[in-house]
Amino acid sequence: MRIGVTYDLRSDYLAAGYGMEETAEFDSEITIDSIAASLSRLGFQVERIGNIKQLAARLVAGERWDLVFNIAEGMHGIAREAQIPALLDAYDIPYTFSDPLVLALTLHKGMTKHVIRDHGIATTPFAVVEAEADIGRVALPYPLFAKPVAEGSGKGVTPASRINGPEQLAAVCRDLLAKFGQPVLVETYLPGREFTVGITGTGERAEIVGVLEVLLNDKAEQDVYSYLNKEEYDSRVIYRLARDAEAQRAGAVALAAWRALGCRDAGRIDLRSDAAGAPHFMEVNPLAGIHPEKSDLVIMARQCGWNYEDLIGRIMTSALARNENLRRGQPGPGAARSAAE
Repeated sequence: MRIGVTYDLRSDYLAAGYGMEETAEFDSEITIDSIAASLSRLGFQVERIGNIKQLAARLVAGERWDLVFNIAEGMHGIAREAQIPALLDAYDIPYTFSDPLVLALTLHKGMTKHVIRDHGIATTPFAVVEAEADIGRVALPYPLFAKPVAEGSGKGVTPASRINGPEQLAAVCRDLLAKFGQPVLVETYLPGREFTVGITGTGERAEIVGVLEVLLNDKAEQDVYSYLNKEEYDSRVIYRLARDAEAQRAGAVALAAWRALGCRDAGRIDLRSDAAGAPHFMEVNPLAGIHPEKSDLVIMARQCGWNYEDLIGRIMTSALARNENLRRGQPGPGAARSAAE
């Protein structure tokens, strides 16, 4: 079975002049090498494709694959994570992870929280600041927390994100609006424990990998799982597998959110508890990082006794189970149609 791999390589964007924070979500060579090696050991024929422009060129040239292992985050637009899945859908080529609807929705943290709240899943009260005029309309009790509405990897999150009064709220929102050119999510600050929950599978077959508690040491920026803390995680962050009652409640909230949003194959959901120890949904990462050493999903899988190949295998098992032809060992519909043409 021919498996293409799509990705955004961080070094390519750095060489093109983009900055470190702009490219924080993109992948390193070691991640692509590790995915390709694992897929090969699992018996697949692997072809590296690259980013959306490289994929488009190869599709126009007539190339097809039975399935694409997609971890591309995209660079431009509020629905950038959905671009490659949408293109693959147009060519009827199956792929790993979530579809364009889910990826477009979940990158916008405010829209995601609307859906989560409508499903009756615990999430903090929030407001979305689209422009400076909206700042004065935020009617939430302090302290608050503010971050860009459509970024990951802690981008835009600093100690200033924890907000104690109106003047600070105005200053932080103005800064984020100017820097990221997108709305700002403002929500009630939760003072409790922080968890990230790994999930594999789709729908009723989805299951929890583990519940990882995120603990900040004395060297870390406090109260926030910030961009800097994530970048320097080895000296600032302690990741501890949690199995107590509160962690189990976090897992249950995460699994309910995963199914409500329609996420597929594998990813992570971040939660934080209130003062009473009740976990609340914060955000979902349906394209979670899978760096073999430093990504949260891989760290928790390792602490649960999985190796890297086990994780990649679980992802592929879920993706194949969603595609009848591939499950039966037949070529993907796009590949078969290309051969006929």
